[in-house]
Amino acid sequence: MTAGEADAAAEPPGAQFCAWRLDDDSIDAIRAARHPDPFAVLGLHAAGGGVVVRAFSPDASKLRAVFEDGRALPLADRGGGFFEGFLETAAPPLRYELEAENPGGAWTYVDPYRFGPVLGPIDDYLLVEGSHRALHHKLGAHVTRVEGAAGVRFAVWAPNAQRVSVVGDFNRWDGRLHQMRKRVDSGLWEIFAPGVGAGTNYKYEIVARDGRLLPLKADPVGFAAELRPSTASIVAEIRDFPWTDAEFLDARARREHWREPMSVLEVHLGSWRRGENGRFLTYDELADQLIPYAKDMGFTHVELMPVCEHPLDASWGYQPIGLFAPTSRFGDPAAFARFVDRAHAEGLYVILDWVPAHFPVDAHGLATFDGEPLYEHADPRRGFHPDWNTAIYDYGRREVSCFLIANALFWLERYHIDGLRVDAVASMLYLDYSRQPGEWSPNADGGNDNRDAVAFLKRFNELVYEEHPGVATFAEESTAWAGVTAPTSSGGLGFGFKWNMGFMHDTLDYMELDPIYRKWSHDRMTFGLVYAFSENFVLPLSHDEVTHGKGSLLARMSGGDWRKFATLRAYYGFMWGHPGKKLLFMGQEFAQRREWSEEGELDWFLLDADAHAGVRALVRDLNRLLKKTPALHRRDNEPGGFSWIVGDDAAQSVFAFARYGEDGDPPVVVVSNFTPEPRHDYILGMPAAGRWREALNTDASCYWGSGAGNCGALEATAEPAHGQPASVRLTLPPLATLFLVADA
Repeated sequence: MTAGEADAAAEPPGAQFCAWRLDDDSIDAIRAARHPDPFAVLGLHAAGGGVVVRAFSPDASKLRAVFEDGRALPLADRGGGFFEGFLETAAPPLRYELEAENPGGAWTYVDPYRFGPVLGPIDDYLLVEGSHRALHHKLGAHVTRVEGAAGVRFAVWAPNAQRVSVVGDFNRWDGRLHQMRKRVDSGLWEIFAPGVGAGTNYKYEIVARDGRLLPLKADPVGFAAELRPSTASIVAEIRDFPWTDAEFLDARARREHWREPMSVLEVHLGSWRRGENGRFLTYDELADQLIPYAKDMGFTHVELMPVCEHPLDASWGYQPIGLFAPTSRFGDPAAFARFVDRAHAEGLYVILDWVPAHFPVDAHGLATFDGEPLYEHADPRRGFHPDWNTAIYDYGRREVSCFLIANALFWLERYHIDGLRVDAVASMLYLDYSRQPGEWSPNADGGNDNRDAVAFLKRFNELVYEEHPGVATFAEESTAWAGVTAPTSSGGLGFGFKWNMGFMHDTLDYMELDPIYRKWSHDRMTFGLVYAFSENFVLPLSHDEVTHGKGSLLARMSGGDWRKFATLRAYYGFMWGHPGKKLLFMGQEFAQRREWSEEGELDWFLLDADAHAGVRALVRDLNRLLKKTPALHRRDNEPGGFSWIVGDDAAQSVFAFARYGEDGDPPVVVVSNFTPEPRHDYILGMPAAGRWREALNTDASCYWGSGAGNCGALEATAEPAHGQPASVRLTLPPLATLFLVADA
């Protein structure tokens, strides 16, 4: 058959032709990518006595459909890349490929409009209801096979859009070629793109309700993304990672974290270490170096500052664009999974900083995603952060709440994350957070509590603990909001732990004082015990305390070099003895001198100096003591696990307290001297008479201390002191903390 004969065969005359021939207006709409339902036109459709095939292929000069039974149907060229043809048949074939040619050559492809929906009514229902816990299984880009064809199914939520197309390398970023099907019940858009595979760059081209063509949008549920400054999402297959941590997860599910030792190393992956020429280390290199380091140092957890994809390095990850994508700065999703798997193999838990409080307004992100406020609250008094120039999620919209909770569950499911630390909780809880009168919208009763955010946080915690026993959630909440770690059934928010920001600020303020003035601020060190058991607390010395002009922890200690190091060691001892779980930002374990910056690695060369090596040795020993001493962790959140011995010796800046475990656990006495004067023959009340030993002394010479202390056993006699039944005479070294443990 010649080309002319083929064209003639594709255009039978008369009424039969008119019955299936598409009108010109509809064809124009397809060519212009403004047809309201391209799936109703393109692809294969039943027609009187047969089927009609229509395709839009702007690069082809000729096109024909080849069916799976071998029949071929030449398609008539209607101009501008639109083709159609009619096949008279009593047994309509369903599968076909398109063979195209132009003067430059020939090619074959599978028509994306050949396929039916990839989502179902239950997906519509669960999204609109706000209960789609596995949203990441449906939205985003998923490598799959449909009707024998390999490809990727794409789905995105954009209810206000007039049109959504997926564009990428596979279609030369032409929004006319993969116009998506809209599911009107939910506002979801979907398409199966045959021939597309993992590694493909893509975005969504969206036409707003008013006809505006928006900037290309990255996939809100994209599983990988290009390295900044590029902004495309990347098709990534993440379902089949060969995990080896089943035994670890089984044990995790049985642990009671509030009764276990917890010492967290907070890490910014981009500046912990760098490679040659200042390059980022890969996830695999970090697994090789960071995990053994944290384990050797005795930390139980590694907390990663946000690894969700973000456009700006200086945001440290706290302004994320790709909530479902581990940042490509350090490698691909599989490499991040290997990092977590390696951590679990070494017995380390991985906490991920998670940011549901706000998102940046970059054009390729969530802001006005489909041309109107969608993820953000429409009222700027509730939908915009003046401090951070970011948008605030609309927690009262069920689909948005569903999106965020599904994201949290995604990290726990797909990457086996052990805990989520929720950033900026206070900004979520208060409608007037960082706003002046008139700049915020109160509740109907005038209240300033964000009730939508409260309901969201409660639901988040309920589902996390329900679906992933053994994980933990942490709230960075800086106010006195009651019940942050109380169960939701009792009216609480349901978090596992809360960062104790008050402890951090009060004690650091005290440490910055010259020792001669500390007696006037004694309560800075004791006040935390007034509320220490009102929540399940973590004591954080976090990244926020060593940046923005605050200097490093060492720099904030009072005095010259010897005093700074001694004070820092004594402070760490006080903190490790104090009730509450422990958190230390990277570099502070060896007394980093300069303020932290994300622009380069930590100053590892400092460890060549004995003073810095001594601080690191101390932190390692504190962690080991914490792990092996039940009295220092079993009852962190119970009043019965603590009692003051000396809390009122302001004149000498001495503090002493006892820590208790379960019955049979030896108690521990912690005593701190925050002056540079050694105190000999200090009479200290003790919980029991008998032999005690100095288990740790932060002034020991191995830590670059003066070496003062108490050699050998200490004998507590049955002479009451400080309200205790026994007492002991001991030496309090200068600027030091001692741990005294009863001999068994």
